[in-house]
Amino acid sequence: MSKKAVITGVGTYVPEYILTNDELSTMVDTSDEWIMTRIGIKERHILKEKGLGTSDMAVKAVNELLKKTNTKPEEIEFLVCATVTPDMQFPATANIICDKVGIKEALSYDVNAACSSFIYALDLGSKYIESGKYKKIIVVGADKMSAIVDYTDRSVAPIFGDGAGAVLLEATEEGSGIIDSILRTDGAGRHHLHQKAGGSVKPASHETIDAREHFVYQEGQTVFKWAVSKMADVSVEMMKKHKITAESLDWLVPHQANNRIIEATAKRMGIRKDQVMINIQKYGNTTSATIPLCLGDYEDKLKKGDNVILAAFGGGFTWGSIYIKWGYNK
Repeated sequence: MSKKAVITGVGTYVPEYILTNDELSTMVDTSDEWIMTRIGIKERHILKEKGLGTSDMAVKAVNELLKKTNTKPEEIEFLVCATVTPDMQFPATANIICDKVGIKEALSYDVNAACSSFIYALDLGSKYIESGKYKKIIVVGADKMSAIVDYTDRSVAPIFGDGAGAVLLEATEEGSGIIDSILRTDGAGRHHLHQKAGGSVKPASHETIDAREHFVYQEGQTVFKWAVSKMADVSVEMMKKHKITAESLDWLVPHQANNRIIEATAKRMGIRKDQVMINIQKYGNTTSATIPLCLGDYEDKLKKGDNVILAAFGGGFTWGSIYIKWGYNK
């Protein structure tokens, strides 16, 4: 039997501070009813402490993962960090995480595919395992979205939160693990969801700061329509490809961007609400961390052999799905 990459553990972390809808409504023109009706978010966790960034949350998740799986830092051969909010332009946040955790002389780098970053990174890690090059890989998704959210912008402020989640990948020949992936991009979507300044085209300046161009810019309706269509399309495509029926699918793990997008995707797939992992109400959209945070929250309910589809959509545009046969009982 061919070798597959299997998830053997999950570690997560969210900051202690909780920004509720009621508090947010004192910062921008919104309300709990408006946010819950249109997005489905009740609260989000925010990293408030000065001098802390994405790597600090990732370290918490990775350390929990190492402890839960009884893995030593020196056993890790590759750590890939999925993020859109790196600690700095360079070095890679993955490098910083490794240093803080004590992972030495391993391969490490970042992957940025916006909200699809985690599934892109997971697919990448699985290929290294399948090739036989590495035996133990950590895939971590982490974002401090509060660093790039304009809390005076009603269209963006309610959506995002901060958090991190990590999984351990190891090799298996038992038939479980990551079975398949479908990953796609359409660069035309870059105009509708992006960060205007801070890159090489438009470096930071007094003008870009005054124009508030270092925050998330989103054309909500366009992004919503694309997300509903593409995330559902690719999930249904995966089901058809592997002859997975609504009855034989145990879990959909969707990117937690908007509850209406999640519901529309589940409807297209013909599955029940209790087959869908949802925690958007607690965390908001943590970008690269949403899917591993779901896996962490639902780990007790996952059973070895479960058919699981991960699905995401993000700026770029990027989207995709991954089919997993779950590898363990907690």
